[in-house]
Amino acid sequence: MTIGFVSYITAAGIFTALLLVLLVCRTGGVFRRLLAVAAVASALWAAGAAYQAAFNTLLIFPQLLEFLRDLAWLTFLLHLLNVKISGKGAVSTWLTTVRHGLYLFTAVMMALGLYLHFNDVSPSFLAKADFQLAGHLLLAVVGLVLLEQILRNTPLDLLRAIKYLCFGIGGIFAYDFYLYSDALLFQRIDPALWEARGFINATVVPVIGIALARNPQWSPGVLISRRVVFHTSALLGSGIYLLAMGMGGYYVRDYGGTWGVVAQAIFLFGAGLILLILLFSGPLRARLRVFINKHFFHYKYDYREEWLRFIKTLSSSDQNVPLPDRVIRAMAQMMDCPGGILWVRRDGHEDGIFKPEALWNISLPVPASEPANSSLIQFLEIQKWVINLDEYERDPELYRSLGDLNMPSWLKFIPNAWLISPLILQEKLMGFVVLTRSPASHKHFNWEDSDLLKTSGSQAASYLAQHAISQALAEARQFEAFNRLSTYVVHDLKNLISQLSLVVSNAARHKSNPLFMENVISTVENSVSKMNRLLQHLREGPQAETRRSVDLAKLLDEVVRESQAVKPSPVFECQAVSLSVTADRDRLASVVGHVIRNAQDATPENGKVVVRLQRVNGHAVIEVEDTGCGMDESFMSARLFRPFQTTKGSSGMGIGVYEAREFVRALGGDVYVNSKPGQGTVFRIHLPYQATAELLRYRKNLH
Repeated sequence: MTIGFVSYITAAGIFTALLLVLLVCRTGGVFRRLLAVAAVASALWAAGAAYQAAFNTLLIFPQLLEFLRDLAWLTFLLHLLNVKISGKGAVSTWLTTVRHGLYLFTAVMMALGLYLHFNDVSPSFLAKADFQLAGHLLLAVVGLVLLEQILRNTPLDLLRAIKYLCFGIGGIFAYDFYLYSDALLFQRIDPALWEARGFINATVVPVIGIALARNPQWSPGVLISRRVVFHTSALLGSGIYLLAMGMGGYYVRDYGGTWGVVAQAIFLFGAGLILLILLFSGPLRARLRVFINKHFFHYKYDYREEWLRFIKTLSSSDQNVPLPDRVIRAMAQMMDCPGGILWVRRDGHEDGIFKPEALWNISLPVPASEPANSSLIQFLEIQKWVINLDEYERDPELYRSLGDLNMPSWLKFIPNAWLISPLILQEKLMGFVVLTRSPASHKHFNWEDSDLLKTSGSQAASYLAQHAISQALAEARQFEAFNRLSTYVVHDLKNLISQLSLVVSNAARHKSNPLFMENVISTVENSVSKMNRLLQHLREGPQAETRRSVDLAKLLDEVVRESQAVKPSPVFECQAVSLSVTADRDRLASVVGHVIRNAQDATPENGKVVVRLQRVNGHAVIEVEDTGCGMDESFMSARLFRPFQTTKGSSGMGIGVYEAREFVRALGGDVYVNSKPGQGTVFRIHLPYQATAELLRYRKNLH
């Protein structure tokens, strides 16, 4: 049995297998039929070449079949190129001309070959027939040109499926080009190149098979058992391993001297023992099975539909189903699990702890928690594996070989627990989901199920993290609003206490004065009323604020009179009447009162504080001017309108001016300040106003 025979019979068998796959394929149309014709021609050519090599005879039929083989492949490529450039009329016509030219050229070459064969009895026929070598070389060049045009005219998004087809067929024509160019150059065909040709052609068929698998229009509608492929791959790998070891043993024997035979026996025995260990290695077999399933079979899931359904469940607007429940439901739906439990990390403890966050269609009869340093948590965080509890019971060493893993005691209280899927966020375990057994759990749970759960778990972890951050932010905002309101209330209480303290300090001297006592009663009554309103604001929050039309002149007059108990007494100058704003009256009065009291605090008793109401450029302007100590430019630009910044030392809270500006801006106005050290301050509040009914009647009378 010669090498040439083995080479070509191998090619014939491989092409026959390709033909069988194409025959059972129900899709592909013209492409499949043309490819099947090429496979038939290649198988017949390889079988004829094997017969010729076996009997060492020179036959005309393999030479003629080779022309037919080339024509079949070129016809397939022409049809494929015609589809790629369809719509370009001139090019399509040119391709038709090329096809007819190839038919004619092949017919002429076959006719000349038959004529020379029957008129030349020389055994060196191929060496003398230079025209045949040139013909094969020309067909190889045409094939390579067509492949280049196909790749050039294929869009990038479709290149993934077509490139392997081009690589496979291109390998046939590239080797033919090398073989026949060498033959023309040296006027003889290299025997080594000729004998290797069958193996080369057999090698390209799996590459063409990859192209068939990647193109859904060509994929065969036949199921090849994963177990058959697994065992075939294992046997093929074992054969290659033994062949390599046999070659190694041969060299050990030849170069081992007197110990050669002994060394060869030891070497081969050791190689066989290692192969036996590898074949019975569980982790190695598992990795081989995953590799085959990932790279040689169609996917189990329609990932587009699965992901759309998963995201739809997570982002549901149903407020009656909290996000943790939706996470369990979304992951359970993928595996058809009837229930599950979500465990989430709680960081309140020293090292963190995992506790149940939500349950869906299941109950946990005992309180349970899982420390962050337990073997289960460490395994999930480091390995990022989905734990199949059935597999763990069958082969616990498979998991323990990857790390120390012991199942927690609470797991036995979960009926029909099946899978534990980690929720990984930024390489950290945020939580995990325990899913109950699916009715279809008897089906094989493979790498694809695991990858789908891990990927969906990472997405669910990001949703849960965002949800937790949103909740924390909402709570922080509620506390912030409450704290700000409390601070404002305390600030107002401080001012009320100042008024009451002034009354108490003057009571000893003026307690027998009826007018003073009447003023005291009015002040206390007003303070009590304000404190009650402040408490109501504190209880009900900002929503208790009610806006209505407020006459600014009346409001300012009241605020100024209330502030006259403190020296220097403010003076009110009303330069515009009948101006109203829409605001909460108490808040507006409190803001203006803060500004007036700040002016009084900054001004000596012999100084002056003036409050004015003006109409300027469509705005009502409340102006508070004092002759106090004033402020420098740096303080006004950097600290004046910042909360908790004050010039009063420990006696001030530093929120009055900040509150004033925030309130005025909420009404659509703004606050402006002019001040110089030692020259006093002018504080202006600009507010959008509405003319009161009196002003409107006055304007109507004018017209």
